[in-house]
Amino acid sequence: MNERSERTYKKVVNYIQSEIWKGNLKRGERLPPERDLAELLGVSRNSVREALRTMSLMGFISSVHGAGNFLTCDLEQNLSASFRMMLLLGETNYLQVSQLRRGLESETARLAANRVLPGQAARLMELAVKMREEPDAAKASLYDQEFHNLLCEASGNKLIRSVFGAIRATVNDFIGTVYVRIMDDKEQAVLLHDAHIQLATALTNHDEMGAIRATFTHFEIVNASIQKYELAGRKIL
Repeated sequence: MNERSERTYKKVVNYIQSEIWKGNLKRGERLPPERDLAELLGVSRNSVREALRTMSLMGFISSVHGAGNFLTCDLEQNLSASFRMMLLLGETNYLQVSQLRRGLESETARLAANRVLPGQAARLMELAVKMREEPDAAKASLYDQEFHNLLCEASGNKLIRSVFGAIRATVNDFIGTVYVRIMDDKEQAVLLHDAHIQLATALTNHDEMGAIRATFTHFEIVNASIQKYELAGRKIL
């Protein structure tokens, strides 16, 4: 983005932020036509179109053919693309993904301990048991994915759900790969299954500290498995 484009982009963003602040524009509402924005902001229509396209790619605007541009807030779209690119470029790896998840999910578990619904708690326990009893590691990893997705929902925190949603594809790839690796080590597999059972039990009992401890135990096992493979010269990612 050159200096002129950057100035135009800031003008458009500042205008939209100002309208939101004034209460004139809300999520889901249509923005003024490009021509009106260009006249209002004193810039070319092409410059406005470029700025709106950039904002669309970032997940702040949704364009509907024939209907116009609408204000949105798709944090997942923006973060997901950035996160995926970091992985592809080698700027991060599965160990760092696991470290991020440990911090995020320990708070998620703490919140869920107070907010989990009876049906959610029952399903979490059911998934934990299914993981332990399923002999097919690939199939069991799908139960693992559902478990962590449901845990996130049970937290009741929209921002956590958005961040987790943004990295869901990467996390699911991560779970599918690392889970199968852990299942190759029977001792580690038992420990991981026990951690899921402990977490589900803590949530059922609305035990904050128990949920946090179980989450940290879970990721200690995962991180140890990742580091084991890296030390052996076998990269997971």
